[in-house]
Amino acid sequence: RKGRIKPPRPRRRFPPPIPSSFLFDLPPSSVPGGGLAVDRPAAPSAARGIRRSAARSRSRASARSNETNLPPITALFMGEEAVEFRVETKGCQQNAVDVGNKTYVFSRSDDGSKSSITIKILDKLTQTWVVPTVLGKQPTLTKSLSAIPVNDEKILFVEKGVPLIDSFWFLEIGTPFVKQQQKIKGVEVVVWSKGVVGVGQKPVVISGPSGVGKGTLIAKLMQDYPSKFGFSVSHTTRSPREKEIDGIHYHFTERSKIEKDISEGKFLEFAHVHGNVYGTSIEAVESVTDEGKRCILDIDVQGARSVRASSLEAIFIFVCPPSFEELEKRLRARGTETEEQIQKRLRNARAELDQSNSPGLFDHLLVNDDLETCYENLKKLLSLDEDEEDSDELSIKEGNYSIVSKVNSEILLQSETNEAEKGAANMLVLDLSSLTGGAPGRTRGLQIRPVNSS
Repeated sequence: RKGRIKPPRPRRRFPPPIPSSFLFDLPPSSVPGGGLAVDRPAAPSAARGIRRSAARSRSRASARSNETNLPPITALFMGEEAVEFRVETKGCQQNAVDVGNKTYVFSRSDDGSKSSITIKILDKLTQTWVVPTVLGKQPTLTKSLSAIPVNDEKILFVEKGVPLIDSFWFLEIGTPFVKQQQKIKGVEVVVWSKGVVGVGQKPVVISGPSGVGKGTLIAKLMQDYPSKFGFSVSHTTRSPREKEIDGIHYHFTERSKIEKDISEGKFLEFAHVHGNVYGTSIEAVESVTDEGKRCILDIDVQGARSVRASSLEAIFIFVCPPSFEELEKRLRARGTETEEQIQKRLRNARAELDQSNSPGLFDHLLVNDDLETCYENLKKLLSLDEDEEDSDELSIKEGNYSIVSKVNSEILLQSETNEAEKGAANMLVLDLSSLTGGAPGRTRGLQIRPVNSS
């Protein structure tokens, strides 16, 4: 009507383009549109394309790629929406994954003999890009990657060109450890964690006051079961002594390096002794587990408390004397300490005995009244007298697999062309229902089975 003012049409907002410095050699038209790859710069078309069905999106993307000679676009779908895309060009690959209100964009860039992953995050609410601080060891990047979100805390990556059991990686984006690091650093943080098939042997934390006999118990374990137990190699900032070998007796480390690793949560426990730093790294413990052995940690109660607070899953055992008087008698029988040293050890022992009753700290209390009886009880706790069952290891060692879909905690993997002819299963199920651990250590508990296996 005459005199009526038509309200202005609201402007539509679209995801901002990826900065040119982040595209490497990608065509300017390859911009993520809410998790679906599009190959033309018109933003409205990108927005409408997000809601298209999987079949129409794949066919149109293929047709446009053929018409314009753009690089191939591969989209993976869960339900009706794409959750991952991969754009491959010479020397560069991009992945984008939507998790909640954020889009995680991963670029692999090949520079000579080196490959690296660059991560940027698009906040879809504020339409801003963020470059996070990346912690943890990254994948080796021999070929390409496929990715899919596991939940709102982590993203699964499957790497090609490596043995299947070594191809799984997790990028943690919202786990408690990530949130802790974000609070400490005051910036956006993501952390890599290596995925491991199988659960592995849980480390054993053994604590107890000086003179209780825990050293003798550990020595008997190592002597009777040398192939089942191992010690982690500790780190120290002190200089090597004569005949000490780096990596065998200690990991001799610069103070700045060990302090940085401690701040990033890479150490289970540490202490300052005579001006030097000593500590046990998570990687040192994980290395023993990777060898198929159970790592023994002989640490004090305070160290045990630190391990309990970490992501490492272990068995916690406290060895105690039959009485405080008996402990004092054993200390004096050594004949190796002065009276002042004995009194100091007794004070520390009383404090440790009091702390051993802290709820949730130790799983088992062993009374060392008789050494042989205590040793037999220790073996029972560790199930050393039970017959071990042979694990059904999947015969697949090699093969390039890509993620097809995800249903609950199961990921469907598809082999590449001709892989089945080499003896590999054509379709596999990766079961993530029993995951343990996580950054800054390994993520264990992955299970693999052929699709036709129940």
